[in-house]
Amino acid sequence: MLKHIVIWQLKEAVEDRSYSENAHVLRETLESLVGKIPGLLKIEVGFDENAKDPDVVLYSELESWEALSVYKEHPDHQAVIPLVKTLCTARRVVDYEV
Repeated sequence: MLKHIVIWQLKEAVEDRSYSENAHVLRETLESLVGKIPGLLKIEVGFDENAKDPDVVLYSELESWEALSVYKEHPDHQAVIPLVKTLCTARRVVDYEV
């Protein structure tokens, strides 16, 4: 199994929505990918609404490195990327096998 963790720094307000509203939109969008992409087993999205420098964390589990490649190229995942680029300023990624 592979764990794919991404941390984004969210902008404070974008598109007339607050940080909290945007964090919820991002959470709902990412969590909707489960069941659509082969090899994607689990997604959790968390954020701290009270943080001074807000971050959103994606925790996901995939079957394998190959499943991660499928996930990255899948059209439903690709469709999320413009939203992430609009809402976020920075991104960190860690992938590891367990």
